[in-house]
Amino acid sequence: MTKKRINGHGHLLPEPNQIPAFMKEKQLFWIDEDKSFMRQGNWSRPITAASFFLDEKIKWMAKNAIDHTVILNLSQLYCNGMPLQDTIDAIRFQNDFNAGVQADYPDKFTAGFVVQPLYIEAALKEIERCVETLGLSLLCLPTHFIDAQGQWCSVADSSVYPIFELANKYGLAIEIHPYDGQKMIQLKDQFWRFHLVWMMAQTADTLHLYTLKNIPDRYPNIRTCFAHGCMLGQANYGRRVQGMNGRPDLFEDCAHPSKTVGHPNLFFDTLVHDVHTFQLLKNRVGTTQIIAGIDDPYPLGEMEDVEGSYPGKVLNEAQDIGIITEAEKDSIWCDNVWRWLGK
Repeated sequence: MTKKRINGHGHLLPEPNQIPAFMKEKQLFWIDEDKSFMRQGNWSRPITAASFFLDEKIKWMAKNAIDHTVILNLSQLYCNGMPLQDTIDAIRFQNDFNAGVQADYPDKFTAGFVVQPLYIEAALKEIERCVETLGLSLLCLPTHFIDAQGQWCSVADSSVYPIFELANKYGLAIEIHPYDGQKMIQLKDQFWRFHLVWMMAQTADTLHLYTLKNIPDRYPNIRTCFAHGCMLGQANYGRRVQGMNGRPDLFEDCAHPSKTVGHPNLFFDTLVHDVHTFQLLKNRVGTTQIIAGIDDPYPLGEMEDVEGSYPGKVLNEAQDIGIITEAEKDSIWCDNVWRWLGK
């Protein structure tokens, strides 16, 4: 029997008329009426595929034999640096939209919800609302946020522990995803460097702190997935071990990096773009901790309209050259995703 194919990393935009007027009036987020661009403040990004929107997404899934998709939050609406009330309103809109999609198409979509760690009380209330009222069970968090002192801070910071405590109470799945690199790193924005290099570094940085603080064991009822395979985090493992062994004085009360390698509550998606990096991921954490992720419909995802790309490309190539078996590939596409989601 053919196993289901579940995409653990997808994205969906609301229709332009579904976005409340205040979002555009305050320049928080909006979409052109002709669906050509998504916008925020003076930022814009072209909408490069029709499957950014629900009806076409369902058709795209059928065309590519994808039975179910995990819809993550929009990275533009992590609300880093936004005032409290704008953050509350924007996040509530986004979470309500995602919940509506899941409620209308439970067989097709599992939807995530987001909170902003700066506003901890509002975040805790929103988690309670999303879980108890909206029926959501996947919490999306940014790798970094702007803290109360105006500094960029990893989401693994101890100030965020109340969020992890509540997530642990509810037994939530968590997705950690990078964004806003161009605001954090003082470099010229050219050659897509913040998406191609610095987003990977952001994810590796938070994995570094997340594991040193032993969050997977501190909160054993949550299951956390790092986006894009946390590819630099996999490559950086040896340097982290060398650093801790060489300067233990800098790591007081920290867990050794080896403690959480292959941890059953740490997952990584397949979106690493080449089979050699996938082999490193597999060797590092094991196939049981890898979930299929396409990052559709972005051109940095495994999209068939990008030359040489298609959904599931890395997994097929890994099987073709003997890195994984067909049974392991089936588990990455299905069982591992369900286990991460707690289903």
